[in-house]
Amino acid sequence: MSMFLGMEDIINDGRYELIRQIGGGGCGIVWSAKKKDTDTKVAIKRIPNLFRELDTVKRTLREIQLLRHFDHENIVRILDIIEPSSSEDFNELYIVYELMDGDLHKLIRSAQRLGNQVIQLLVYQILRGLKYIHSAGVLHRDLKPTNILVNRKCDLKICDFGCGRVGDVQAGRAGLKMTLLEHVQTRWYCAPEGLMSSSQYSTAVDVWSVGCILAELFGRNVLFQGRTNKEQLKRILGILGKPAEEEIAKIQNEEYRRKIQKQPQVPKKDLQQLFKDAPSQAIDLLDKMLQFDPAKRITVVEALRHPYFGELHDENDEPVANCKLNEAVFDSSLELTASSLRELMYEEIVVHYASLHPKQAAHPIPSTNEVPMIRSDEAESPPGSGELSTQLVAD
Repeated sequence: MSMFLGMEDIINDGRYELIRQIGGGGCGIVWSAKKKDTDTKVAIKRIPNLFRELDTVKRTLREIQLLRHFDHENIVRILDIIEPSSSEDFNELYIVYELMDGDLHKLIRSAQRLGNQVIQLLVYQILRGLKYIHSAGVLHRDLKPTNILVNRKCDLKICDFGCGRVGDVQAGRAGLKMTLLEHVQTRWYCAPEGLMSSSQYSTAVDVWSVGCILAELFGRNVLFQGRTNKEQLKRILGILGKPAEEEIAKIQNEEYRRKIQKQPQVPKKDLQQLFKDAPSQAIDLLDKMLQFDPAKRITVVEALRHPYFGELHDENDEPVANCKLNEAVFDSSLELTASSLRELMYEEIVVHYASLHPKQAAHPIPSTNEVPMIRSDEAESPPGSGELSTQLVAD
């Protein structure tokens, strides 16, 4: 029996040579592979039963739509999508991404020493990519270590844009609720306004997530680990202290506003004592990122200019997008039916991604009977995440 069971379409395609499975979860399986004509190593994500859950379709469609418009070295690229034979009978998807050595979650959990210079470089690149994303009018909304890919050279790329939203990100958005996935890792990096079901949020939600990641890089452990949204908020207040009255007054959700008002006065913990190895400038940046009130949180542009990054910061080498994306176009898929989403997905692949390999004919999709079973308790890995086999440079 072939070790590449279920990947026959890639094998028969002739352009890629599969190497090994490097990740898997409820939404798909990721393999490392080699593009035969260039010897370039890539990551191929196979999404079986694509249309079984509408959320999976919407997340996948949103990601490939957004990544088609992005061109930045700190954002993962889609290199190819294997074209289905027709819109009627395609139930699986094969997406070819850039291959990286691993992700921040694996790096943080490893025995690898992370010196300040490494942390500085990693967080700088996250902010550099985020500046571009926000300038396009996009919120990522799901930044966490598993969605940050890295390689042995300390190059970094943001991935997984399935929760991304398009809009007036600088002013915030009214009328669109942040939909929290019932997934523990997402909750741990979610800003307070998201936990409290705010209908107005802005780029500040992503800045909060970066602050959580910065703290985790220094502490080698998740800063806020709640099992429910209420417990998560309690853990946040346990470190940041009870918000000021004017900050509490801004909370839109009445239930949360009353609960926080009734909380006893808790002093803010000294972040320098929590992260004793972190330099004072890193602590200052962390404090500015982890502000309870999103209006008081530092912006991405301000964070890039922070003294912590020193000579890394170069505004001329921190590009922005050429134009902002159209909110109406990208949010139109939210209310579509399964059949409409199928047509839209097929059009996205055939029309917009055909230029990646214009001379290739359409390829058949293998039978869903060939899909290997994936245990629901397996943690899903992002595209291109493997194991960091080489030491990162530490200061």
